[in-house]
Parts: sequence; C-alpha cells; structure tokens
Amino acid sequence: MKKIVSAAILFIGLSTGGLSTSALAQEPFIGEIRDFGFDFCPRGWTQTNGQLLRVAENEALFALLGTQFGGDGREMFGLPYLRPPFDANNAPLTRCIAIIGLFPSRT
Repeated sequence: MKKIVSAAILFIGLSTGGLSTSALAQEPFIGEIRDFGFDFCPRGWTQTNGQLLRVAENEALFALLGTQFGGDGREMFGLPYLRPPFDANNAPLTRCIAIIGLFPSRT
C-alpha cells in the first residue's frame, strides 16, 4: 500500500510542477494549456481550436506564441489547434489556453 501512495504523491508533484494545487488554481501562466471537464472554458481562458486573435488585445500571449500557429503577426495571430481528449468514460474534455494570468519568466 505504501508504494501506491508514494507513486500517487510523486505523480501529483510532477503534474503540478511541485506547486500546491491552491497556487495553481489562483493564477495560471499565460499560454498554459489545461483540460476541463465541462463544455466551456472558464473566464480568462479560450479553446485551443486554432482561432485567430488580435495582437493588440492579447500582446502577452502573442509575445509567447508569435505566428507559429498562423496569423500575419501585425494584426492577428493564431492559437494552436489541439483535439480535445476524452475522460475515462469517453466523454470529451474541453482543452483551453490561458489568455490572462502570470507571464512566465525564464529565471
């Protein structure tokens, strides 16, 4: 039984990057992608369905993504298209990218 508990704790630590879940729930990193178990993206998130966004309205996200997923780089840029995954019961999850949050730093 101890091995299972230890493995579960290790998995939680790896999946959250060592941060507590309360810290992750408060403020995501801009550009962070998460799966949600409901059919919409929460406030500050948008679906990863390849849509184009305005650079002027999403400067921080554009600074991270650039035009690698489309757009002209002057007025518009694209989000990645990622197929939604399915949960254990074969229900589709909603894959979203954070458009509001903390700007990730390299240091």
